[in-house]
This record gives sequence, structure tokens and C-alpha cells, in this order.
Amino acid sequence: MSSKKDKYSKKDHLYMRLALDLAKSRHGFTGNNPSVGCVIVKKDKILSIGRTGILGRPHAEYNAINFANHDLKDSIMYVTLEPCNHYGKTPPCTNLIIKKGIKKVFYSINDIDKKVKGKSFKILKSNNIIVKTGLLKNDLNTFYEPYLVNRKKKAPYVTGKIALSKNNLIYNEIKKRITDIYSDKLTHYLRYSNDSILISYKTLNIDNPKLNCRIKELNRSPRRVILDNNLDSKKNSFIIKSAKKNDTIFFYNKANKEKINFFKKKGIKLIKGKINKNYQFDLKSILRILYKNGCRNLLVEGGNELTKSFLHRKLFNQFYSFKSNKKLSKSVEFKEFNSFNLFSKNFKRKSKINIKFGKDIIYLYKK
Repeated sequence: MSSKKDKYSKKDHLYMRLALDLAKSRHGFTGNNPSVGCVIVKKDKILSIGRTGILGRPHAEYNAINFANHDLKDSIMYVTLEPCNHYGKTPPCTNLIIKKGIKKVFYSINDIDKKVKGKSFKILKSNNIIVKTGLLKNDLNTFYEPYLVNRKKKAPYVTGKIALSKNNLIYNEIKKRITDIYSDKLTHYLRYSNDSILISYKTLNIDNPKLNCRIKELNRSPRRVILDNNLDSKKNSFIIKSAKKNDTIFFYNKANKEKINFFKKKGIKLIKGKINKNYQFDLKSILRILYKNGCRNLLVEGGNELTKSFLHRKLFNQFYSFKSNKKLSKSVEFKEFNSFNLFSKNFKRKSKINIKFGKDIIYLYKK
């Protein structure tokens, strides 16, 4: 809500909130470009809305202007990110805004792209357009955190996730499923909202996972990425058998020609990864390679060892901990999660996620 000191009205907040919701609806689908939302208003009536197109084109502002069935002269535009001002595959959005006679533009934060940052403000102002920035700034900074990481580090935004029993076990031989159905739905949503998912070959061989999103309304699953130094993954696993239909990458370092040829015939992309002194994959190098291969949002569903490796190198941008209210038995083969001591070194913020019907406790850790 707006306060007396707030320079924006309740309606300003409402329209920018709608623009943010539009941007969120395309998160993970816009390729190299950020997902942007745009709302055009005139005399307190919404004339048009737009969001970034699939794979990043056209831009949200272009779509909102193009879809409008009304004269946009003297209208107001609310857009989540600074409009572009340079020629690429499409003309600058600033040109369209000026041409259509839009009198006022609200955008929340500056684009980090050097070709854009702060320049659009000057261009629009010089054409007698009123420009206001900072509306819902905190919300938008949070939303665009992955995009900012992508641009600054040339690496994907990395989300970690692990499921634990009440007594901190991540696996036992009898019962592999730990969390309830509500936590499972959140897991599948995370798969939907990330373009790639990474596990080790050990997880593949133990669990034989599908790594897909199984929420009917959400018809996208992430690219599967497997770390397998010697290509020791089971040949009859679901991941390998379904590789021709689903984008799959295996990172390896040492493997014989027979294994390499088998994986290639299955439609798997093989990438030779760097190995460190401890004969483990150089994870920073893996992330850079994935970024070059179009990965912008990566979900790591690792076991104890892989999670610990990412934590040691401080490579997670955020992390979900799913804790069941049930204990698992230690009387059979089991594995215990032992990396909680690394959380304080990796994350500054911790918040509890409330799921109305679930009994599991879910925490989100962020840097």
C-alpha cells in the first residue's frame, strides 16, 4: 500500500503490480533477454498489456503497443524494466513510445545492459515525456536477480534443493520418497521455472528419476544435465532411454570409445568437463559452459555430495530445504545430510514458505 510519503498512488502500484505479474508469467521462457511486463493506461482504463515474447522477442512494450486498439496519445505506460533504446532485431522501444505520443512512462529499475542503462531515461525526457523510476523497486530487484546474475557473471542463476526426513536423512533403502504431495508440487514447479536441471550419475543410478515437470497445466520440463566422469550411468535408465525426445547433456572426462559411441547414439550431447586435483568436476567451469549453451536458470537436485560441493564453492544463489515431519529408519542403508554448517557461510537470509495443507517445513535460503 502507498503511504503519505509515497510519491506513487495506489493505482500506480496496482498497474505496476500487474506489469510484474505479466513478467513473472514468462519467467524462464525469454532466452537471453529478461522477462518484462507492460501495462498502458489512459484515464484510469487499461488500454493494453504486453509481455516479452517467447525466446525474448518481441519486447513487452512493442507487444503492448501493437495489441492496443485505441489511440495511445497522452496515455501512461507502466513497464517493469527500462525500455530499450538501441537497434537489434527490432527497433528501439523508446522510438515506439515517442511515436505513439505516450506522455508518461513509469519503469521500476534500470537495465544492467550497458547499451541501455540510464540512456532511455534521457531519451524519453528529451522528447518531453515524463519519466518516473523506482516504483516497486524492491520487488523488481528480487524478480530480476537471476537476470542480473546472468549478465554480471556470465553464468546461470543456481537454485539448490534437497529433501530431508525429520532426522535429517536424505535416503534410506526402504523408503525413497520423503516429502508430502504439496512439497512435490513445489518441486515440479521449480522444474518448470528452471530451463535446466542438474544431478550426478549416482542420483541417476539410485533413483532412476524422470526430472520432468508433472503438473498437467505446466507443459514444460527442463533440459537434463548429468555429471558422470566415466559415463557409468545405467544404460536402461529413463534419462538415457528418453534422451532423443528430451534435451540431455552429460559431462564426462574419462570414458572409453564404446561408452562414448553408445551415449551419442542415444541422442545425448557429450561435453568433456574439467577435473580438479581431487578428481571432481570443476563446477565453475561447468556453469560457464552451461551458460554458453543457453542455460540461464539451473536447478540442482543433488544428493549429499553434490550439494556439499556446490556449497563449498558458494555457487548457489538460493536454496530450498524440504523437511518432512516423518523420521526415516537408520536400521538399513541410509544417507544423512551433513552440510548445514555451510549454510551460514553461503546465505544471509532465511525465510519459511507456508504451504496451506502440507505438513512439511520448507525454508528458502538466499544470499
